[in-house]
Amino acid sequence: MAVATGLWQRARAVIPGGVNSPVRAWKAVGGEPFFVRRGGGAYVEDEEGRRYLDWVQSWGPLVFGHADPEVVEAVREAALDGTTFGAPTEREVELAEEIVDAVPSIEKVRLVSSGTEGAMSAVRLARGFTGRDLVLKFAGCYHGHSDTLLSDDRSVSCVFNGVDDVVRSVEHDGERLAAIIVEPVAGNMGVVPPEPGFLEAVRELCDASGALLIFDEVITGFRLARGGAQELYGVQPDLTVLGKIAGGGLPLAVFGGRADLMDELAPDGSVFQAGTLSGNPLATAAALVVLRRLRDARVYDQLEETGAALEAGLDHESVTVQRVGSMLTVFFRTDPVRNETDSVASDRQRYAELFHHLLERGVYIAPSPAEALFASTAHGPAEVEATVEAAQEFFARG
Repeated sequence: MAVATGLWQRARAVIPGGVNSPVRAWKAVGGEPFFVRRGGGAYVEDEEGRRYLDWVQSWGPLVFGHADPEVVEAVREAALDGTTFGAPTEREVELAEEIVDAVPSIEKVRLVSSGTEGAMSAVRLARGFTGRDLVLKFAGCYHGHSDTLLSDDRSVSCVFNGVDDVVRSVEHDGERLAAIIVEPVAGNMGVVPPEPGFLEAVRELCDASGALLIFDEVITGFRLARGGAQELYGVQPDLTVLGKIAGGGLPLAVFGGRADLMDELAPDGSVFQAGTLSGNPLATAAALVVLRRLRDARVYDQLEETGAALEAGLDHESVTVQRVGSMLTVFFRTDPVRNETDSVASDRQRYAELFHHLLERGVYIAPSPAEALFASTAHGPAEVEATVEAAQEFFARG
């Protein structure tokens, strides 16, 4: 650990907490994080040369695994022509067309650089379009670190999967409500699927109150289906935020929706939004390669098969494994997790013990019990078998 310890000390001296995103510090599981020097397929290698089977996959974007040759070549070719122009490019148009073709509710899109920026901009647009200021969100869902979506007094929080709670809030604040924003499948309190009727009820409440429905599909977009969770569950929002897979593993995100809403954005409309690096050539090149390959339904069949095999193998009487497609979480509790309260009530110390047990055996899962494991097409039966064998060893020792 000498190399990692030295890097960790250097990082902490010049970077707050030693990391550029908090979960990387491993505070939820304890210990010192490794520093990655390269990745390939389903694996990463740290600075000391140790190789890990990686189920984090950069928190979801890498649907084809690390350093996918087609993506790498597309980025290399794009870089040779220039890394940024601050002017329109053909790839931006092609990527917008690809997204509009894929996602049921989207007629126009605006490209941005991060999921946080996409969610913040979607809320800004909703407020501008409706002339209202209040946003309803759900405890345990994460939409980036903008003030409105973390701690602003112009937002109200409800219980995920709690229809009655949403009804009460809409009855009380409906005339002020600009939007309801929700992860259609929660991925930031662990994987928590919507209960039957929940998304439909939220859609109906938006319609009744005049609020817009925003789906945050930064995680679920292009992962659960080509058209995201809204295709899977058959509920269409007014606005959608996309990221991770939508950027092909590079910093790119999207918000989009009905044309009449999106046309309120500058330069045609009065709602201002801008970004110097939005739609940059490297990210659009990577995104096009990935999204075009996702037209093949066999990719989703493979992801489902891998996810189902991993879910079955991780099953044990002491845990509840919750999965939707190629994303899953192991909760150390016997009852299903429906919302943030249930998630927090799971045994997080046991999860930390599982994390370190697997890490010692070369398997890297999310360093937080409130996150997901992500399968990619680079994960095959051998990777599932290795993970299950290590996990069942942990369960067997009690």
